[in-house]
Amino acid sequence: MSTKDIRTIIEAGKARLGVEFGSTRIKAVLTDPAGNPIAQGAHDWENQLLNNIWTYDLKDAWAGLQDCYAKLLDDVKAQYGTTVKKLAAIGFSAMMHGYIPFDGDGNQLVPFRTWRNTITGPAAEALTERLNFNIPQRWSIAHLYQAILNGEEHVPQIRFLTTLAGYVHWQLTGEKVVGVGEASGMFPIDSNVNDYDAGMVDSFDALIADKGYAWKLRDILPKVLVAGENAGTLTEQGAKLLDVSGQLEAGAPLCPPEGDAGTGMAATNSVTVRTGNVSAGTSVFAMIVLDEALKKVHPEIDMVTTPSGKPVAMVHCNNCTSDLNAWVKLFGEFAEAMGIHPDANELFGTLYRKALEADADLGGLLAYNYFSGESITGFEEGRPLFVRTPDSRFTLANFMCTHLYAALATLKIGMNILIDEESVKVDQILGHGGLFKTKGVGQRIMAAALNAPVAVMETAGEGGAWGIALLAGYMADKAEGETLEAYLGNRIFAGKLGEVMKPDAGDVASFDAYIQCYSAGLPIEKAAVECVKM
Repeated sequence: MSTKDIRTIIEAGKARLGVEFGSTRIKAVLTDPAGNPIAQGAHDWENQLLNNIWTYDLKDAWAGLQDCYAKLLDDVKAQYGTTVKKLAAIGFSAMMHGYIPFDGDGNQLVPFRTWRNTITGPAAEALTERLNFNIPQRWSIAHLYQAILNGEEHVPQIRFLTTLAGYVHWQLTGEKVVGVGEASGMFPIDSNVNDYDAGMVDSFDALIADKGYAWKLRDILPKVLVAGENAGTLTEQGAKLLDVSGQLEAGAPLCPPEGDAGTGMAATNSVTVRTGNVSAGTSVFAMIVLDEALKKVHPEIDMVTTPSGKPVAMVHCNNCTSDLNAWVKLFGEFAEAMGIHPDANELFGTLYRKALEADADLGGLLAYNYFSGESITGFEEGRPLFVRTPDSRFTLANFMCTHLYAALATLKIGMNILIDEESVKVDQILGHGGLFKTKGVGQRIMAAALNAPVAVMETAGEGGAWGIALLAGYMADKAEGETLEAYLGNRIFAGKLGEVMKPDAGDVASFDAYIQCYSAGLPIEKAAVECVKM
């Protein structure tokens, strides 16, 4: 499509906007009606550890969104010599889970408690037992019940409880809704009706009945919508919040806000039964769409849904590339000190490719990438840790490969439960996220970790912002009776199989051997948490 054609699409108000609040970056993607990215903008941000709670200030969320959108407009201006005044559809996404409660006047009651926190252990354990359904510590209901157990003063005042995606959508449209995939990270979903499980809601209300709160759970949770439903329109106030230049007109329809898990499934066409995807960035999670229920409850496995409500088994790890990125940054500082000025892609690419030269045993090196706690391995806190013996082969290749393996080690431990204990079958796994940006490296190591073929599409780097733009496009364009699976498969991904990498037997053996050392060394990480206080 020519530059002129794209400019005509933008000026006619036919472009679609997707925005995702990731853990380290807020990204906006503009697409044409066929789903092709045509412009983008981004804003970097970081969580903060305040009073031992991982959080983001919601003021930073708005400043970041506005900067991100302004940069998208700059990109549109630079490429096409025009601006955006109207949009055909909009979608917002963010990190799943977490806890943002509000009172009846819309005042935020406590700072945003993110998915990264591991402070709800007693609540998660009690709810898992009561509901006979795994309730991870990250889930909104675990945060709510922990606040109840703690006797926190704000709980009686709650009139609305939502996630980051739900909050942004609410402020821009006035609608207190979330997509079913996002909702499935707040409270268990009944996929037969695509709504919160009624029996479990009643059980929770009965559990807290003696507290005498003025609210019931149904009163404070957002309404659940499925992919394709209209979730409201951009208000005049919302348009001004998004576009501080004042050019954007109100009235654009919004799709249901989704979490990064749901947008990852959309961005990789992993929404049909027996497909899976792995998103690898600050956190890492694998999503497998199930053809039958799991045999039993596993505390290491989350049960969530696709954006259209199909049940999904999810292995979620809080930590993936943060420690790896910190080391790359350190090497970048060294390069700068030497008068060398590589850009980020060159720096990451050079170091990642070096990992492919590592010894099979990684020279006896060992690393733990735990910036925060990790429930799969039983940690409420984390300490990034690198360990070697005096006779370890301490080379750059072994060092980099060790940290790449560490980034996926906990995921491997969780996936073994699905594959070995539950005999879950997967026809294809697609990878997306920052780990896969250096061609052939993250993909190869992921294939070794999962012992399965891993495909990476050219659009893998577009991530969740593109995924939510596709969901917005589905809402705007779907034909009568057209499912999300059909829309993505036939219209967006037709003929786009991606580049598939099969696992190398030597790599698989190397990763398996590393996991044995990693598991045996977990007491080292435990000692670090106990001895090195934050």
